[in-house]
Formats: sequence, C-alpha cells, structure tokens
Amino acid sequence: MIFRTAELFAGPGGGAYAAKTSRFVDQNEEEWGFSHVWANEYDKDTVDTYKLNILEDPNAETVFCQDVRTFDLTDHERLSDIDALIFGFPCNDYSLVGKQKGLEGDFGPLYTYGVKALKEFRPDVFVAENVGGLSSANEGEAFIQILKELEEVGYVITPNFYKFEQYGVPQARHRIIIVGIRRDLAEQGIEFKVPAPTTPTVSDYRTAGQALTSPPIPNNAFNHEHTNHNKRTVDMLSYIPEGGNAWVEYIPEELRLKVKGARLSNIYKRLDRNKPSYTVTGSGGGGTHMYHWNENRALTNRERARLQTFPDDFYFQGGKESVRKQIGMAIPPEGLRHILMAILRTFAGEEYAWVEPTKKLQVNTLYKETGNEIASLVKV
Repeated sequence: MIFRTAELFAGPGGGAYAAKTSRFVDQNEEEWGFSHVWANEYDKDTVDTYKLNILEDPNAETVFCQDVRTFDLTDHERLSDIDALIFGFPCNDYSLVGKQKGLEGDFGPLYTYGVKALKEFRPDVFVAENVGGLSSANEGEAFIQILKELEEVGYVITPNFYKFEQYGVPQARHRIIIVGIRRDLAEQGIEFKVPAPTTPTVSDYRTAGQALTSPPIPNNAFNHEHTNHNKRTVDMLSYIPEGGNAWVEYIPEELRLKVKGARLSNIYKRLDRNKPSYTVTGSGGGGTHMYHWNENRALTNRERARLQTFPDDFYFQGGKESVRKQIGMAIPPEGLRHILMAILRTFAGEEYAWVEPTKKLQVNTLYKETGNEIASLVKV
C-alpha cells in the first residue's frame, strides 16, 4: 500500500522528504510507502523549497501557500482524499526558550487545524510533531487538551519523547511526536509501537564532525555562503575553545559581551566535533547562528542542513536568513524516517524492534483529577 499523504504546516519538506524516502517491499513482494497528495504552508520561500525538492512536477498545484486559518479543509474538489496526515504544528508558544504561552498564545491553538483535518478526511494514520516543552506549557494543561482532542476525534494515540541523536541524527534535537491510528483499524489489531533507537548510546551517536566532513562540503555547494563577520566577532571567537561559549574565562574583557543577565549556553557556542551538535534553530540575532569548532565563523546554511540530515542536493530557496529559518523549523528527515518506516511495518504486519513509550508523557502529577483519564488515552 502506498499511503496518500497530506501535510499541514509542511515547512520546507523535512516530513515530505522523510515520507518520500520511506519505502520497503514486504515478504509478499508488496510495496509500502507514502506519496504526496497535497500540502499547506504559509511562507512563499518555504513553499518554493518544498515544490522544487518534493514534487515531480514543481508546477503542480498541490502545495497551497496560505495561512492555515483561512485554508478551507472542506474543499474536497481541491483537496483529495488521504490515508495519512503529517502535521508539525507551530512550536513558538510551547518552546522552553520562549514564554510558553501555550494555548493562550497566537500559535498555540493552531494544532486544532490538524484535528479538523483528521475529522474531515479520516486518514488511517497521522503523525503530529512539536517541541518537548509541549508537555509543560500551561502547567501541562495544553498537552492534556491536545491528547484529549486527538483521542476524541477517533484515534488511538501513542505520544513519545524522541531524542533524535538516538536515531542517527547528528544533533541533540528532542521532540514529542504523536502517532495516531484510526480507532476502527486499531480495534482490528493495527498497533503502532515506538521504534527502537538505532544509535542508542553515546558511542553510537553520529557527531557534528562526521556530518560536516564526511564527505567534505564543496566550496561551491548550494546554500553554502559564509557570513562576513566583523573583526571584533572574529577576535572573540578566536578565544572560545571547541564546545565553549561567549562566557568562557579566556576572553579578554574588552571582547566580552555587554549583556546583563544573559548566560545562555548556546550564545556564540562552538560545536564539539566529537558530539552531536546542539539544536539547530531558525531565528535569533548575533551569537545564535551556531559556530564551527575551530574556524572563527558561523556555520553556513548547508552545514546546518547537514546537521538536520538534508542531502546536499536539497536546494533551499530564498535569501540567506529565510533559508536559515526554513532549516531550523524543519523536522530532520532521518529522524522521522524511522517513525514512518515503523508505521509502514505496523500496517504490513511485520515485526520491528520497539521500545515502550515515554512514561512521563502518560501521567501528569499536576493534574491528579485527570490522571486516570489521560492514562486511558495513552498506551502504557
């Protein structure tokens, strides 16, 4: 079976590329995989990137550049039926780095459009993704509400806290991913299980050094423009050791940052070539662009894309800062691919290595009155 797949909040195509490359042939010589049907994303550069890299015909009118709040999910003449839905709803209001407004923020309620799509199209399976801070926003209430709505619309759900460095991604990127199987199929024995990590221990992790040097990135690679730093920044970086940041003691006083109360560990932080990188982000001012372990410069967008496991022939469209944002917002294709392959094997009835889902997502001690209810929604 090839799952006809749609996406909301599609981004530049991290999820789509993972789906496009998730295929296998079962013991009966039947092929399993995913095929693009339609997608929605509000940013034009991001849509251009998606079309160029994901569609066989970049001119096909199946990727809609539109704010999801005005996107008509009931238009079945424009939106074909689907078997799978992927939606990485915006994380701005759930991130631990932000104010964690959760459901009270501008972006927090946007998950409801994923719920509406599930109700409208009734796909066999869905994959929803967000940051780890989702479980603590609004003192845990936001996460409980989202789980309840996904269950109430007719799905058996399996949320799990994935550490992508344990799935071959050269980056410490931690995300909550919820897989849902439509209840009537679950009652027939279709049971998704969390795929076991493929690089489970520190010694197995793919490092930033491996990602950026094996093979080397050609100087003329697409999206590989270097940043023109001022002399003061270059001088400051020269004092920061591998893995260090802007507050190491070696930096002379005249080169130190004059920022009161700021001690964020990732400000002007160099990579450690022998470890996965820290989390690639898509926004932020000076000092947040990620920095090479020994060259006195920020990473290029192509280097960030490698840490996100995009291939070198995945060409991001738009200006330098637009591309940086696209790369940072994307889900790493290599990490998601393991989850999508587990979904295919689940439906094919084939065994695969699996682990128990994260237990801390199943019981919320702050809400004892709803603890039993939530435990009944999430598989133990």
